Amino acid sequence: MHRRTAIKLTTAALGLPAIGQSATASAGHPKETGFNLAFAPHGGMFSGHAGNDILDQIRWAAEMGFHAWEDNGMGGREPAMQTKIGELLAERNMQMGVFVANQINWSEPTLTNGPGEHRDAFLADIRKSIEVAKRCNAKWMTVVPGFVQMRLEPFYQMANVVETLKQGAALLEPHGLVMVLEPLNYRDHPGLFLTKAAQGYAICQAVGSPSCKILFDIYHQQIQEGNLIPNIDAAWDEIAYFQLGDNPGRKEPTTGEINYSRVLAHIHEKGFEGVYGMEHGKSMDGKAGETAVIEAYRKVDVPAR
Repeated sequence: MHRRTAIKLTTAALGLPAIGQSATASAGHPKETGFNLAFAPHGGMFSGHAGNDILDQIRWAAEMGFHAWEDNGMGGREPAMQTKIGELLAERNMQMGVFVANQINWSEPTLTNGPGEHRDAFLADIRKSIEVAKRCNAKWMTVVPGFVQMRLEPFYQMANVVETLKQGAALLEPHGLVMVLEPLNYRDHPGLFLTKAAQGYAICQAVGSPSCKILFDIYHQQIQEGNLIPNIDAAWDEIAYFQLGDNPGRKEPTTGEINYSRVLAHIHEKGFEGVYGMEHGKSMDGKAGETAVIEAYRKVDVPAR
């Protein structure tokens, strides 16, 4: 079966617009016929239907009604491919979500150490990421400050991280780019410096730059501290990006304990118009699992304003 025929059959099965009437048709806008929220799939999420080519995956996601895309590994792609992805996203009226900006050490301290080789390496990563962002039309890039320094008092670690991020933000500001700091949970990533929304908020307030904000990953924060809606409200002024995943299991919404319909409605009601990265796995394998992901996001999407 040809790929295009398979897409037509899939869209019919899901009750979605057919090719030629899709969310990416030149006559329409994704918000009119696709998802109302900017949910952003990533590479491999729909490879069963779309194949292994990343550009075909983006096209298929657009045809399913998605109008954003996320690629943590964008910085590792060849520059020519970064450009192709950016051009395709623009052609399909899709936003580029985050990619990971800095090399993360999951077991040894880096940014918590302060000046020296790790700060220099981080700033080099930021300079490189500026060029990546230009090629793929990205605005946001993920930053993880790394491991704690067990031999240094926490407030000194905080000061070291803040100063490094200030220098990184100064590089990003002229380009209108934003690094988003991701607090990660203690269970999946034990020993990391940044774990809570309040901590991210304090860091961003100290950095004091529009180029340093929070990536609020709802999956991580449900594990780390719960109390999702009040914490989102408290950190609101510094949140620029959300990522999704249910708990337990880190699969698509509706498979775990998080009331995603209510949480996403609350975020939407507060006026957020940014991207929601789909940073999770699938509850089922194969095409059935891919279809289940789309159906889950239909369930938790919000009505148009």
